[in-house]
This record gives sequence, structure tokens and C-alpha cells, in this order.
Amino acid sequence: MNSTNSQLPIIGWREWVKLPDFEVARIKAKVDSGARSSSIHTTEMEIFEKDGREWVRFIILPHQKNDDKTYEAEAAVLEMRNVKSSNGEVTLRPVIVANLQILGQVFPIEMTLANRYDMGFRMLLGREAFRGRFLVDAGRSYLGGRPKRKKKRPQ
Repeated sequence: MNSTNSQLPIIGWREWVKLPDFEVARIKAKVDSGARSSSIHTTEMEIFEKDGREWVRFIILPHQKNDDKTYEAEAAVLEMRNVKSSNGEVTLRPVIVANLQILGQVFPIEMTLANRYDMGFRMLLGREAFRGRFLVDAGRSYLGGRPKRKKKRPQ
């Protein structure tokens, strides 16, 4: 390992992250160095024009196995990109730029909007998002901590 990389903070193969632009306080992300792009689970995507640019309106569903909490969001479309999914299917997806918060750092990343309902994680953090910022320890998880769980009331 060279001395430059040894100064980078370490993240695990899955981490809790925040999306402050959309007021999403926590979403579990799979850190995937095999994927170039990051992706987030969204529904009800609608492309529209605003200030002479293409924008997208969408719903973020951040919690796996629970669609009760949703976030309405809008963002400028950076581009439309063909993305090959893990099953080899190519789809045209909108790409947006939004701030990500992980390990106390906040920085912009590109994300594709996609239906990830059947996937194990509602967000995929691709290598372009963490290249030059973090090293990944594939044997560890949640190095940025876990959210506090609400205590269940006795019935």
C-alpha cells in the first residue's frame, strides 16, 4: 500500500449514508467497487422541463421491506445513461448529482435513478463515488456507525 492511500478513511462493504439534498437521514448502501455508477431506488419518475433544462421528479423509498416512509424529490438531469444491471439487462436511466454524507464527509456524487425493489439494498454506492476518498474493507460493515433503533414497547 502506498503512503497516499494509507491516509484515506476506511469504509465497509455496506454503510449507512445520508442524502442531505433530499432530507434522507439514513439509507443503507451497498459499497460496490465492481459497479461504476451509484444508484438509488426510486419510483414514480417524471421528466419535466424547468428553467430550460430537463429535470426529474421522483419518490425515494429508503427503507428495505418498508415503503411507509417516502421522500418526494426533484433534481436536474445530468444526462440519460444506458446502464447494464447485474443481470445483464441494459436500461436508459436518468443521472442526477446529489450530495452524499458518509463518515462525516459531504460531497456530490452522480446517481442513476432506478427501481431496485428486488435488490438487497435500496442504494448502490459505485466506485466513482468513493474513488480517491475512501478505501473499502470488504470484510467489515457499518464503519460509520449504525442508526439508533427505536425500542419496541412491550405488548
